[in-house]
Amino acid sequence: MILFSSELELRLENKIKMNKLIIDVVNEKIFLMLITNKNIYNITYDNTKINYEKLTMIIDDFLKTKSLKIDDISKIYINIGPGSFAGIRNSLSVVKAFNIAKKIDYYCYSFEDFKGEKNISYENIPNLCDKFKIKKNLINPIYIS
Repeated sequence: MILFSSELELRLENKIKMNKLIIDVVNEKIFLMLITNKNIYNITYDNTKINYEKLTMIIDDFLKTKSLKIDDISKIYINIGPGSFAGIRNSLSVVKAFNIAKKIDYYCYSFEDFKGEKNISYENIPNLCDKFKIKKNLINPIYIS
């Protein structure tokens, strides 16, 4: 069987899904961003106690709008503050559950980790975590206040 380069790229693209989910619940809004191979999507929700309790459902609904499910996520990036302790605690619980149940790696970051960086935006969080060597599957409690 001979594959032309375009066919090989298509097959590889369909097999390698690098969908990344960014979760930020430390501010006035719950912010979710999905970075796929081709697009970036985001959504916000009111940051309320009720929404903390529904965070898993909110994430699931957001992914469904893009025809994805949690199994399609390869990495999760979660803001750990400083900010709302209740939001951070609940979002960490959800992310740890995804890690245990689905083996999805997660990265706990704070914007304070990226001091001196000029191009800080949610779209750049995965690259910044790589650049600043944020360790996967490790919760650094320094910023949780």
